[in-house]
Amino acid sequence: MDTSRRIAGFKYDCLLFDMDDTLYPISSGLNLACRKNIEEYMLKHLHIEESEVPKMCLDLYREYGTTMAGLKALGYDFDNDEFHAYAHGRLPYEKLKPDPVLRNLLLSMSQRKIIFTNADQGHAHEVLYRLGLTDCFDGIICFETLNPSNYTDLPNDNHVLTRSNSFNKACNQIESGCFNSKTQILCKPSVEAIEAAIQIANADPRKTLFFDDSARNIASGKAAGLNTVIVGRSDLVPGADHALNSIHNIKEALPEIWEAEGDQHQMIQPPAVETMVLA
Repeated sequence: MDTSRRIAGFKYDCLLFDMDDTLYPISSGLNLACRKNIEEYMLKHLHIEESEVPKMCLDLYREYGTTMAGLKALGYDFDNDEFHAYAHGRLPYEKLKPDPVLRNLLLSMSQRKIIFTNADQGHAHEVLYRLGLTDCFDGIICFETLNPSNYTDLPNDNHVLTRSNSFNKACNQIESGCFNSKTQILCKPSVEAIEAAIQIANADPRKTLFFDDSARNIASGKAAGLNTVIVGRSDLVPGADHALNSIHNIKEALPEIWEAEGDQHQMIQPPAVETMVLA
């Protein structure tokens, strides 16, 4: 990604978007299907008592950010790729349809646009492909980005960007631990994960707008210094600067994305870019 590109005269120069249940509605059913797949994985592969699985799955999600992170924290040993393949590989992606309205909105924005998701890169690519938004984003920050220890041999296929050496060094110096181990996964809603994403994106949090459907992610985003937008509801939650019933309402609710400050009123149209994963 060309991190040197900045939009002079605009209030924001970087837009961070959550993906699932933010770029498409929760009514698609993917969220529920994913949870069922995770519960089945816990039952069949981790041999957790069937009666305990549903509550455990939800409790771990609430406490650790993702059920996967909670399972790792409890000491369960499993392959990350295998887990993601089971959780996401059988999702009903056909329920996601191209969204030309959202596509046109995104392409009309001059700012850098980056996906920030807890999901793996395979899921991120599939969702964006199904929505017809593959070329609308400058990059993707995903599971592999924030948890790279098992992905040192990840091929660079123009969809993958590696983290800089200076960022790696800085992360290693954070006492709370910026990197995962076998028992620790870095993910939203931890403030550390959001701060890591800000550094990876080379973004100024004061000029970055963060969109997410999760109230706790929004609260952490605000704690990390971001401007925040809760998506999927009309009421503000703690830490939210703006609220959107739907991502499609973005132009009416946030016209400042398109309006230059001061005397500049001409919108700068950015060139089309390929989507890349920041990993």
